[in-house]
Amino acid sequence: MSSEQTPAQTPLAETADTAPAAGERPRRLTYAAGLAALEGIALVLAGGWILVLGLTGAPDDRRQAVTGGITLLVLALLPLLAARGLWQLRRWSRGPAVITQILALPVAYNLLQADSIAIGAGIALAVVSVSALVLLVNPATTRALGITGPGRAE
Repeated sequence: MSSEQTPAQTPLAETADTAPAAGERPRRLTYAAGLAALEGIALVLAGGWILVLGLTGAPDDRRQAVTGGITLLVLALLPLLAARGLWQLRRWSRGPAVITQILALPVAYNLLQADSIAIGAGIALAVVSVSALVLLVNPATTRALGITGPGRAE
């Protein structure tokens, strides 16, 4: 049968069993990218605040405050780059996003052990991290990123 005799394929609407059309981002992936960006922005704000306080305030150890602020600013790059990659449907971005969420869980646990306002921050971080993990391992997300299971070449 020639290509002229073959009927044109019409695109089907996305179902649970089909992958989204090229360039189409599932809502779950958009939410995961947003949560990763939110974590990155929070790290930038916290790092900037600690850095400014370390430079202008009277911390116990100025060097430690400056180092901590710079460290948080550098750590913010991972979730921000992952969020950008998820937004652009880049396959590589899921790994850094998952790693960021897994690393955030012990931080949330430590914040929950505090006897201060940090408990609220721990609850928020735990909710965001678990939510992002659920979104990142969702089948629609993995299909949109073109990730296949082991031994499943397409």
